Amino acid sequence: MAYIPHTDADRAAMLAAIGISKLEELFEAVPAEHRFPSLDIPDALSEMEALWELQALATANAAGPEYATFLGAGAYNHYSPSVINHILLRGEFYTAYTPYQPEMSQGTLQATYEWQSMIAHLTGMDAANASHYDGATSFAEAVTVALTHHKGKRNKVILSPNIHPQYRAVARTYHQGNGTRFVGDKSGRATLDDLLDLLDDNTALFAVQYPNFFGQIEDFRGLAEKVHAAGALLCIITTPIALGLLKPPGALGADIVVGEGQSLGVPLSYGGPYLGFFAVKNDYVRKIAGRIVGETVDGDGRRAYVMTLRPREQDIRREKATSNICTNQGLMALAGCIYLALMGKQGLRRVAEVCYHKAHYAAENITDLPGYQVANRLPFFNEFVVTCPRPVAEINRFLYEEHNIIGGYDLTQDYPDREHQMLVAVTEMNTRAEIDALVEALDAANGA
Repeated sequence: MAYIPHTDADRAAMLAAIGISKLEELFEAVPAEHRFPSLDIPDALSEMEALWELQALATANAAGPEYATFLGAGAYNHYSPSVINHILLRGEFYTAYTPYQPEMSQGTLQATYEWQSMIAHLTGMDAANASHYDGATSFAEAVTVALTHHKGKRNKVILSPNIHPQYRAVARTYHQGNGTRFVGDKSGRATLDDLLDLLDDNTALFAVQYPNFFGQIEDFRGLAEKVHAAGALLCIITTPIALGLLKPPGALGADIVVGEGQSLGVPLSYGGPYLGFFAVKNDYVRKIAGRIVGETVDGDGRRAYVMTLRPREQDIRREKATSNICTNQGLMALAGCIYLALMGKQGLRRVAEVCYHKAHYAAENITDLPGYQVANRLPFFNEFVVTCPRPVAEINRFLYEEHNIIGGYDLTQDYPDREHQMLVAVTEMNTRAEIDALVEALDAANGA
């Protein structure tokens, strides 16, 4: 049969190798009443009928613009200019894979080079790689860089509890079993001073987030000096939209800067695909995962782009590889590149300012509601924590069912001690009318 490569003899040999005589024996653990053809499967649908069924199921999803969205926590409802999709869908970008042949891939290579240059400039760092799968992956690779830099002589990583919980979880998953010790984030209320007290001569990396997971802008002035005095590297996790307004992490002394680039023109897309950006000082560029594209000239003196660095085991000796990362999120990185080119320096700053002011307008109005309290001890960007009079899950259900509003993130999912606390995100996509409707709905939820 077409597409089935195994002959009867092949199948007989495989069955004999595992000690059975017929294929059905593989399924003996499944009760007979639950095996085909005994399954109660409805009749097949035509293509048109299947489409109707899927469309009906899709209406159960809460999606914009029918719902006002105030959910962030790492993925944000920012505007994606239409030109991004028009360029992404061009065949040369949509289908291109790794540009192994530079003479045939100058467009892809230049796009990657421009993305890396923009990220390096935005973060205030010396160099950036092509991209990673997402922000959490980028952070896990930052841990790898720190451990590699210290050549196994240090294995302690200090994590702020204010780092996105999924980032911390992925870093632990990546480095389980290799002796890495993660400390600092078990106490959800640990301060920066508490974390600095953990610094010692076994510390490889000190990691913080800016703005942090709760949207707050912590004061990291002088942090780099203290971390470097202990011989450790400093990693700052950030969000690119905020850097349109805030001082870049490079100016704060970061050695590694990572984060999620979804906010740069990449739709929410039910959770992915996204892209992680990764930027470093030149001192560590040979230790990073992924790829770096460089600019040079060809034999005729014309500008050309080449794959300058690929530190993975498929390209160099296994023992010298820094990671097994091979496929970057090229299409998503291209979306981010187009977004940054369209917005420019002033446009990105304007988006950041609008997000900031809309978030503060929302926070000020929520503060006036009886039973609600906004955390404003520290300055915040476009997210803020609201302590609610009732469980957040109940309030969010009321917002969704009665007001077509997707509420904020329930922090008790990751921080059990933050009972009744909601993380609210506001972007340029939220109109004043939507914010006012959220405030009115929250007030109504208190008495519902």
